[in-house]
Amino acid sequence: MRETLETFVSFASYPGEEAAVQSWFRERLDALGFQLYEWEPDAEALAAHPSFPPVETLALDDRPSVAGVLELGDPEAGPTLVLNGHADVVPVEEAAWTSDPFEPRWADGELYARGALDMKGGLVACVFAALAVAERGVDLDGRLVVESVVGEEEGGIGAATAAMENPYPFERDAALIAEPSDFHVVIAAEGSLMKRLGIVGESAHAARTWEGESVLPHFERIRHAFEALERERAERVTHPLYEGYENPWPVNFGTVDAGSWASSVPARLTSEIRIGVAPHETVAGVEAEYRERLDEVVAESDWLSAHPPTFERFSVQFEGSEIDRTEPIVERLVDAAAGHGIAEPVFEGFTGGTDARHYIEAGIPTVVFGPGSVDLAHRPDEHVRWDDVVAASEIIAATAESYLATE
Repeated sequence: MRETLETFVSFASYPGEEAAVQSWFRERLDALGFQLYEWEPDAEALAAHPSFPPVETLALDDRPSVAGVLELGDPEAGPTLVLNGHADVVPVEEAAWTSDPFEPRWADGELYARGALDMKGGLVACVFAALAVAERGVDLDGRLVVESVVGEEEGGIGAATAAMENPYPFERDAALIAEPSDFHVVIAAEGSLMKRLGIVGESAHAARTWEGESVLPHFERIRHAFEALERERAERVTHPLYEGYENPWPVNFGTVDAGSWASSVPARLTSEIRIGVAPHETVAGVEAEYRERLDEVVAESDWLSAHPPTFERFSVQFEGSEIDRTEPIVERLVDAAAGHGIAEPVFEGFTGGTDARHYIEAGIPTVVFGPGSVDLAHRPDEHVRWDDVVAASEIIAATAESYLATE
């Protein structure tokens, strides 16, 4: 198990560059005795999906998702449980790392590498959890499926295809995604709205700024208006799983690009904005709120009224997702966690998205539970504690065993 994880994290499997690691993962599953399945992104299905940008902007070639299946007893007589993880990792700034991010390094029982936490550690835990169930020889019927999907960091390319175009000759009854959740039981996730704001001004020489129209004051008014709406929504839009978050539906101005020359009044600005969507809201509804607030700012400005800003969607959009805590897969997970020392599990809502939403949309109840804290994801010196990976594998195995034993 440890050797598998060390090899897994040695691949720089950036989005669009997963083919090599998936080929290795397929061979590993084969050597461990799994039945193999593989699928490529379905361009037609993704083009019809509201989450994704125009399909021609997506890199879809040579991006296989891979799965291994273990059949137990009479597989048709029992349920099928999917254990899912993604093979892609976010890019790194190597100068910010203490060591090579794709050269696994151990220190104080923790593995440092890009993807060790998010989420190759959780995926390896799933592989060996499934093997443990099969090797115990317990009298069970059903199937365990371990999936390594691509493009999760781009909105779930592999999982969306699997959810919409079932790659298996059997149905799926439930799923568990081993994203880092710090052993919290995640049954809801926030949605996301991505918008690109464009503002035009009028350039002039920096020595005569009054003859131009800088975009910066207009941007600041819009930014402050959006942040005020963000605060209002934090008070008005409530959800019991998000009460502990100071700012549950945040607005993030992730990029701002303005001007063209230090000696010229900046006459153009583009800002890319990520806006949080509560699990019970729609992307369109939240978009309308921010459009209305933008229109209010525009109406108060003669310049913006004459030169309206653009406010367009870009990249990936997705609704939030949620399942009931009484779903059998959730109850089996809670019982399994209690048997491994987590007597009072914490139910949580993610402030980001996961691939769970794709399966939930397809009618497959899906819970998120895995080793490590998401607070360490996407950061330099990403790492996961080995004992947590082992514990996650044991808990997932107990969950799977209990779920397959369900009458």
